[in-house]
Amino acid sequence: MKILITEFMEDKSLEILKTNFEVTVDQDLSTNSNELKKIISNFDALIVRNKTQVNKEVLENAPNLKFVGRLGVGLDNIDIEYCKSNNIHVQPATGMNADSVAEYVINTSLSLLKNIPLMHQETSIGNWPRTSISSQELKGKTIGLLGFGLIAKKVSVLAKVFNASIIAYDPFVDPSIGNEFDVKLIDINEIFKLADIISIHLPLSETTKNLLNYEAFKKMKKQPIIINSSRGSIINEHDLLKAYDEKLISGFALDVYDIEPVQKIFLNKIKSNTNCILTPHIAGVTIESNSRVSEFIANSVQEFFKL
Repeated sequence: MKILITEFMEDKSLEILKTNFEVTVDQDLSTNSNELKKIISNFDALIVRNKTQVNKEVLENAPNLKFVGRLGVGLDNIDIEYCKSNNIHVQPATGMNADSVAEYVINTSLSLLKNIPLMHQETSIGNWPRTSISSQELKGKTIGLLGFGLIAKKVSVLAKVFNASIIAYDPFVDPSIGNEFDVKLIDINEIFKLADIISIHLPLSETTKNLLNYEAFKKMKKQPIIINSSRGSIINEHDLLKAYDEKLISGFALDVYDIEPVQKIFLNKIKSNTNCILTPHIAGVTIESNSRVSEFIANSVQEFFKL
């Protein structure tokens, strides 16, 4: 049995796989679909993260492929329908990086409420913004979660430690689930109206693409902080910067972008005195989560092939 791995995986889990499989690791293939198409026919299993585009063109060249492992949870880079129709099992590492992402949301919420990016910028150039830049507490704030899956649930639990209130929008979740976490499930427009912080926990789809656009930002009554650790295209990036310039929002943290790596044309529009945090799609990538994700997928491959 042959496995192709196109993105980073923990060494310990790689060694486990190598005891039962012929393993090829080539991270260059994550951005080279043409080369991937040429060699994918040789493999029984493929393990990827989010960069590798496992689209129909690639899959049509993979007659022996039986298993696709996703080192993470988002599946928008994998043609799920093609896989279903051709008996290719797709296995995400559901829940394995949820704690890491939840911590990221709380971390960035605290940093942006306290204007840490602006404080740092001013202090590092010799200014002393002790009174010129204000700071806020998370205590008493309202966090609006767009989506109420596993990660959002973990965010709600952590936020309660700070005595924050949680509201959520998720049309696919029964309100009784919210009651279990003391979270009120409400309409998305109510989230825009009531939230001090809005954190995105939705998959990317035709419905959610550009969900946070200028019209949505105009509905936000409390100049909220926006946090996106889900998928970049859910936020219209041009409209986000416009909303910040017009003081419709008070800051933002982006871990995901419309195009990754993030493009300079977007970065060049961000001013040095913007209250923002930009990170390279690492909210779910910690030493601990990488170990869990890698071990989970390695075990899943072995169980699938009954080894």
